[in-house]
Amino acid sequence: MLLFVLAYLGGVLTIVSPCILPVLPFVFARADRPFVRSGLPILVGMALTFAGVATLAAVGGGWAVTANQYGRWAALVLLAGFGLMLLFPAIADRVTRPLVALGSRLSESADRADAANGATVLPSLLLGVATGLLWAPCAGPVLGLILTGAALQGANVQTSLLLGAYAAGAATSLALALLIGGRVFAAMKRSLGAGEWVRRGLGVAVLGAVAAVALGLDTGYLTRLSLASTASLEQGLLDKFHPRAKEPSSVLMSGDAMMSGNNAMMSGNNAMMSGNNAMMSGNNAMMSGGAMMMKGGAATAAPEALAVEGNMPALDGAVTWLNSPPLTAAGLKGKVVLVDFWTYSCINCLRAIPYVRAWAEKYKDRGLVVIGVHSPEFAFEKNVNNVKKAIADLKIGYPVAVDNDYAIWRAFKNQYWPAHYFIDAEGRIRHHHFGEGDYEGSERVIQQLLAEAGKAAAAGDLVAVTAQGVEAASAKADVASPETYVGYGRAENFVSPGGAVKDAAHIYADGGPRLNEWGLKGDWTIRAEHAALNKNDGSIVYRFHARDLHLVLGPGAAGKPVPFRVTIDGMAPGASHGMDTDADGKGVVTEERLYQLIRLDGPVGDHTFEIQFLTPGVEAYAFTFG
Repeated sequence: MLLFVLAYLGGVLTIVSPCILPVLPFVFARADRPFVRSGLPILVGMALTFAGVATLAAVGGGWAVTANQYGRWAALVLLAGFGLMLLFPAIADRVTRPLVALGSRLSESADRADAANGATVLPSLLLGVATGLLWAPCAGPVLGLILTGAALQGANVQTSLLLGAYAAGAATSLALALLIGGRVFAAMKRSLGAGEWVRRGLGVAVLGAVAAVALGLDTGYLTRLSLASTASLEQGLLDKFHPRAKEPSSVLMSGDAMMSGNNAMMSGNNAMMSGNNAMMSGNNAMMSGGAMMMKGGAATAAPEALAVEGNMPALDGAVTWLNSPPLTAAGLKGKVVLVDFWTYSCINCLRAIPYVRAWAEKYKDRGLVVIGVHSPEFAFEKNVNNVKKAIADLKIGYPVAVDNDYAIWRAFKNQYWPAHYFIDAEGRIRHHHFGEGDYEGSERVIQQLLAEAGKAAAAGDLVAVTAQGVEAASAKADVASPETYVGYGRAENFVSPGGAVKDAAHIYADGGPRLNEWGLKGDWTIRAEHAALNKNDGSIVYRFHARDLHLVLGPGAAGKPVPFRVTIDGMAPGASHGMDTDADGKGVVTEERLYQLIRLDGPVGDHTFEIQFLTPGVEAYAFTFG
C-alpha cells in the first residue's frame, strides 16, 4: 500500500515542480470554458501521453532487469542517471528537450485550432498531449524510477496499478488547476521550494545507494541484482509469487507435514493428511481417495482413461526463450505437448531431466513437443547466463522458457519442482505428474496421446536411461536426511551455540551436530537465503544418513573461485567422493549451482560431513540428499 501512496504522491509532486510552470498558463487560459469540451479532453490527452512515457520507461525498466543478467554495472549506470536527473533539473531538461520542443509545437497548433474553431474537443485533446510532453522533465525521472523498481516483479497487475496511481496523482493536481483556477496556481507557486527539495532528496538517496553498491559496501546484499534490489528483496519476491515445494512430500515448506483439511502443521520428515484421505511417511506416501500411490514424492500409477483436466494455459510472460523462438498454446495445436517445470539447482529436477531429454529425442518426429519452463527457486537462478550454461551442461536441446516472473508457473497453478503436464493435440491437459519417478507411466501417457492424435505409431518399448553423476536416481530406501536450507529464512536443525545471528558477521562453533543437525565454524554472515563466509577456513558440519550429499554453493559477490576440502568422519572421502571432489576431498566453487560432494562407496550409515572453505566469499544455500 505504501508503494501506491508514494506513486500517487509522485504524480502530485510533478505538478509542483518548476518545470511545469510553462504549461500552466495554457491550462488556466481554459479554466473558464466548459469542462466536458475543454478540461476533460486536456486530461485525456495528458493520460495518453503519460501512457506513452510509461511504455518507454517500462521498456527501460525491463532492460534494467535484463541487465541483472549481463552485469550489474549497466544497471547501476541507468539508476545513477535517474538519480542525477532528480538531483539536477538541468540534466532532465537537456535529456527531455526533444519532447519539450515537440510539446511546444503541439501547444501552438492547439492554440491556432482553438482560435479558428472555438472550444472544440480536438484542440483541447491536442493541448493535453502537449502538456504531457512539456511535463517530461518532471515526469521522466520519477516515473522511470517507479517503473524500474516495479519491473523487478515483472509486467503484472501491480505494475499497472502503480502507473495508474502515478497518473491519478498528476491528474488530480491538473484537475484542481482547471476547476479552481488562479487560486491553486498561487498555492502551487508557494510550494515549489518544498517540492524541489523532496525531488533532490530522492536523487541523493538513489545516488547514495548506487555508490554503496559500486564500492562493495553492500557486503553482498545487492550482488548480482539490478537497480536498488537486494538478494533478500529478490528472494522475497520469489517467496511471494510461488510456494516452496520441490515434490509432493514437501508441499509449501521443506520438512514433514501433518495436514487436516486446508490447515497444515509440519515437523520432522513425516506427513499425515486427513481430509484428502492421505497418509505419508518419510518420503513415501500412499493415498486413497485419489486412487494414487506415491513413493519418493512421485505418483506411481497413471489412470487407464485420461480425463480432461482443463485447457492448456497461455505460455505468455517468459523473460526469454532458449533453444527456440517463443511458443504459444495456439501454435502448438495439433501437437502433443509435455511441459516440464524445473530449476537448475533442484536435485529432484536434475534426476528427472534424463528421462525428459530422452522422450524429447525419441518422439520429436512423431508429434511430441517438450517445453522446459525454468522457474527459479534462488535469486541467482534468474540469471539467464546461468540458465544457458546449465542447459548446455545438461545437453538440453528442447525449448526452454525462462519464467523468472512466474507467469507460466501461475498460469498452470503449479506448486512443484519438477512438475510434468501432458497436453493432447487439442490443447487439453490430460495428465500431470509431480516429483520424481513413474517414468514408465509418464511415457505410456505420451504414447497414448500420440496414438489419439493419429500420429505415426509410437514404439511400444520405453526409453532406456543410464544417468550418471547428479542425474543418477536417488537411493531412496537409504535416504534418512531431509533437504536442509542454510539461510535463516528456512533453516532447521541449526545447532551452533547461540543460534543464527541474522545479517551480521559472527564467529560460530559447530555445536557437535547429531543426525540431521548441522552447524557453522568460523566467521560467517547468515542471510535469509544463504550463509556467506567472511574469513578463511570457515566450515559447515552436517551429520547425515544417505548415499549422496549435495550442497548448493556460489562463489559470492566477487566471483572468485573458492577452494574447499571435504572430509567424512574426519577422513578424506577416498572412493566415496562426489563428482565435484577428488579422493582427497578437494574441490573448487566456481559458479552458482548444485555440487555433488559425497557418493558413498559401500553401505549407507550415519556419517559426519565437513566442508572447509580455504578462502572467504563462498555462499552456501541448501543441502540435498540422494
